[in-house]
Amino acid sequence: VQLQASGGGVVQAGGSLRLSCAVSGRAPSLYTMSWLRQAPGKEREFVGSVRWNVGSPYYADSVKGRFTISRDNAKKTIYLQMDNLKPEDTAVYYCAAEHRAGVPGKYAFWGQGTQVTVSS
Repeated sequence: VQLQASGGGVVQAGGSLRLSCAVSGRAPSLYTMSWLRQAPGKEREFVGSVRWNVGSPYYADSVKGRFTISRDNAKKTIYLQMDNLKPEDTAVYYCAAEHRAGVPGKYAFWGQGTQVTVSS
């Protein structure tokens, strides 16, 4: 499984960005897809996750109500719509795949990070 993240950039506070994570390879539906981020000098932080075929996305409290995860099963792509961005959202954002039968929080595959910078 390969993950290709894109869509980062620079935006002013209150603005929006949409990140994409295109998935290729075998049986992506076996994986829960997550977005994580890491700001300079901080630990990596879980942002949210979604499964391909069932259920609703799950969000960290820090982004709930501002970020929306969606999926396009036909395109094998997940999205992270980020609205009302704050300077503290500045980070490198990663998409990652966690096997549904694996250890929770242990990600089998990672996309390359994409930088999101929110100016005040």
